[in-house]
Parts: sequence; C-alpha cells; structure tokens
Amino acid sequence: MQNPVTPNLTTESQNTNSKELQIPQEAFDWYDEYAHGFIDRRTFLARLGKLGVAGLTMSMVSSALLPNYALAEQVSFNDESIKATYQEFDSPEGHGKGKGYLVVPTVIDDKAPTVLVVHENRGLNPYVKDVARRVAKAGFIAFAPDALHTLGGYPGNDDEGRAMQKSLDKGKIEQDFIAAAKFIKGHEKGNGKLGVVGFCFGGYISNMLAARIPDVVDAAVPFYGTPASADIIPNIKAPLMIQLGELDKRVNATWPDYEKALKAIKANYQVFIYEGVNHGFHNDSTGRYDEKAAELAWSRTIAFFEEHLDA
Repeated sequence: MQNPVTPNLTTESQNTNSKELQIPQEAFDWYDEYAHGFIDRRTFLARLGKLGVAGLTMSMVSSALLPNYALAEQVSFNDESIKATYQEFDSPEGHGKGKGYLVVPTVIDDKAPTVLVVHENRGLNPYVKDVARRVAKAGFIAFAPDALHTLGGYPGNDDEGRAMQKSLDKGKIEQDFIAAAKFIKGHEKGNGKLGVVGFCFGGYISNMLAARIPDVVDAAVPFYGTPASADIIPNIKAPLMIQLGELDKRVNATWPDYEKALKAIKANYQVFIYEGVNHGFHNDSTGRYDEKAAELAWSRTIAFFEEHLDA
C-alpha cells in the first residue's frame, strides 16, 4: 500500500467569463439528468422552453448545452509530435475483442509511461479522442478504448451513443476496460507504469480499475466519477487525484462516504472541488466547460502522472 498522505481539499474560484450566456443553473441540472438517462431529450427541451429568462431563447440555451465537437480540438491529429492509430485487443471476459484509439509520441528517448483514457457514457466521441492526443502531447502513451466497439463504435451523435452504451452489459464493459488497461500497460515502448484518467462514466471506471486491479493501476484521476463498489475500495493501492465540480450535486453526494472509505484504508489521495462549476466542466464542447477550472485541473493531472508514473 502507498504511504498515506494528508488529504488536500481545495476550492477553486470560478472563471466568470467562461460562458457567453448567463444560463440558469437549473438548465445545467436538467442537462445532467438528460445526459445520464434520467429524462429523455423531449423532456429536457420542454423544460428549457419554459425558462423565463430575458434575452435567452430555448434554441440559444440548447445550443450552448448540447455538444459541439468542432470546439473540442486542442491537439490536431496531424500534429507531428504524435502518431494516432487504432488498435484491437483481446477481452475474453468482456465482449471478446476491444478496440481503442492509440496515440504515441513520435519521439520516445527510452520508455514512456502509459495512460488509459476513459470516455463518458456515450462512447469514444471526438472530445475524448482529443484528450488522448493531449495526453500523448505531454509525453505519455495514451490509449482510449471505445466501449461501443462491438456495436460498430461511436455512432457520431451522443443520443445514439448513450442508448448503445446503455444496451450493453455493464459487467462486460468493465471487463473490457480491465483488458484495455492490461493491454496498454504492456505496450512495447511503455515503462511498465499505468495511469488512468476518465470523465463521468470514465471517472467511475477510473475508481473501479484502481480497486479491481490494484497491481496494474499505478495512479488514477477520476473526473466527477462515482466510486467503486464499497466491497472493493479497500483494495486500492494507487494514489488518487479526485476532480469534482462544486455544482455537481449528483456525484458530490457520493463523495463523503467515498472519502470515509479512503481514510479508513489510509489511501494516498487528494481531492479538488472547483467552485461554481458543473459536472463536465472539463468538456470544452459544451456550455458546462469552464476554461480556468479545466486548465487548472488538467495541469494538475499531468503533473500528478509525471510524479507517479516515472519509472
């Protein structure tokens, strides 16, 4: 087990200029319900239509909240410092075969750490592929599996992707990510160290992998993810960096019990709660994005991996 450290609870100030529209908080809460399957698209849009906010139309609000993946490219796939390909891997306990987006720095002096990048609850969309490129740009070997591979892969829109992922057996999806973690950790240019970073559903997978395969995961950064089941949390050995948004009531409600469980095993963890931002604040394709919080959280993530994944 890692040596315990004193938990670090930090609250960050909001970047008030990060959104052009002053969207009411209830709209963000409704979007969270919609994005996680608690209400359908029609109900979500109907609620938006009843917002009585001067100067805002339903079209303006829905356009700001729904993803626009043209906004989410920070690192081009043509960037000469990285090389992106698709790789299949075996997943005998999952769906038999998996497939992911592999991004490798074009120059690796000796060996490089590996990082598994885990998408949200809708498959491997352009935002998460860009995150994988950002990881590789920082000098890591990045691998972003697509849970929808057996159904043909991410379909090009989130509504269909969300329905497809919901149709799959959760246990088999988890086994696919376990297989993916072992696959990328064994990369021929890897240094034998593995980090995991994930968002929303991927945040849950990050927590789950740290608990389910503690001898494989060397560091994990769950962004606004729910914890692993209580019975396996005591298995965690890897250091964790928990990233949460202050306004994310749904996920934050799970944090007190998770923190209690981590303290009980003297886990090496730190948590950052970013003031005034919502679930999904790192996703730069929607109006939930907060540039200041996202950039700070990402710089901390990269520094964390550099600290814990060097051979």
